[in-house]
Amino acid sequence: MGTTTLTTANFDKTAAGEGIVLVDFWASWCGPCRSFAPVYERASAKHEDIVFGKVDTEAEQDLAARFEISSIPTIMAIRDGVIVFAQPGALPEPSLEGLIEQVRALDMEDVRSRLATS
Repeated sequence: MGTTTLTTANFDKTAAGEGIVLVDFWASWCGPCRSFAPVYERASAKHEDIVFGKVDTEAEQDLAARFEISSIPTIMAIRDGVIVFAQPGALPEPSLEGLIEQVRALDMEDVRSRLATS
């Protein structure tokens, strides 16, 4: 499926949908971002049911500010419109695969219930 460029114009609609959306906040000048890009691309080809989005923090400074991105790359996982994970740092391939497995395994009723009580 490949990756999708996310902007202020399409982020909310993409993130609000059913299913899993992974977001890579990156910049072209960032060495770790460039190193992580092939790992992210391989995962996007392997998991065609997941939306793999990329936010260029230089071009989309409003989005970076909205999510308080202070270090890149930052990986965010959204499931069924709920942010369930966000962490700075390039993930090695096995860690990214592990994250995907964990996000798939979430009981979203439980997640929503916990959010409602916090």
